[in-house]
Amino acid sequence: MIIKIKNSHYQVNIDSHGSQMIKIINKDYHFNYLWDGLEWPKHAPILFPAIGRSNNDSYMLNGKKYSMPQHVFAADQEFSIISHTEDRAILELQSKQETKSQYPFNFRLQVIFNLLSSGLSISFIVKNLNQDDMPFSLGSHPAFKVPIANQGRFDNYYVDFVGNKEPLKVYEIIKKPYPYRTGKLESINTEGLHTIKLNHQIFKSGLRIILNHDINEVIVHSLKNKHSISLMVSDFDNVCL
Repeated sequence: MIIKIKNSHYQVNIDSHGSQMIKIINKDYHFNYLWDGLEWPKHAPILFPAIGRSNNDSYMLNGKKYSMPQHVFAADQEFSIISHTEDRAILELQSKQETKSQYPFNFRLQVIFNLLSSGLSISFIVKNLNQDDMPFSLGSHPAFKVPIANQGRFDNYYVDFVGNKEPLKVYEIIKKPYPYRTGKLESINTEGLHTIKLNHQIFKSGLRIILNHDINEVIVHSLKNKHSISLMVSDFDNVCL
């Protein structure tokens, strides 16, 4: 089911399947911020209860082997719509027999979308309904269209990391036989401490996982475009491009 929240400046279309945003529309200038190309059928999936891929798509817990495909299951589950007003929506996923076959825990995951005059706020609440600890990872995977509003070229754009006091570091990724993070940190070319100039060569080895020590905001912008995208990321340990 597609639901919409809106205010005088923005409209957000949300699919209850995966609690995934499929459009973020700038109503003043009539364009969509989110990816909608044919090369990738998704737009902004939620990653839970794990991020990335496990070796052989499985893991061991208390001596038992469980299947764990890439990013596991949240993006492919139907969320319940708990609340829906003109500018706010709350969607929820609860554990069930299907999820327990891959993740043997009782949980409740809520996603709260709240439109403000300055943009969109997204909050996550994970409730552990077990007596024991419940390990999990949680990620947001929005894909934005660059160039923004079809203005300029991809390599006209910059990504600013606001708040970091040390040079940016990225995790080494080994692609074969399965992509995995070794734990080793590498440098990435920046302009000063804070800015990456976008080009396709940056992604030759795949996604770039940037360690977040002090980054509180990420801004995608171009000198050839008055529009930009800003994300507040201080609650996340890593930022991925």
